[in-house]
Amino acid sequence: MSWDIQAFKEKLESQHQFPGSYSFKFIVPVDKKEQVLALLPKSDISFKESAKGTYVSITSVAKLQTSQEVLDVYIAANNIEGLIAL
Repeated sequence: MSWDIQAFKEKLESQHQFPGSYSFKFIVPVDKKEQVLALLPKSDISFKESAKGTYVSITSVAKLQTSQEVLDVYIAANNIEGLIAL
């Protein structure tokens, strides 16, 4: 993994209050959309396809109890080829 999980967790906890809403945004090849959806908590989810239809942006706003729930999504998403987390 190419990112510092502990540093991300500390920043997350300093900038967000839990329990509370957290917004995930991913850009992924269209054929990986279902893999991303399987990781996200049940929430308000919206999609926008790229002009050529090869990528889709996925935005999810979910009410989460802890920063660890956010981390779990990002750690799992890190294994999806072609995914960009914003």
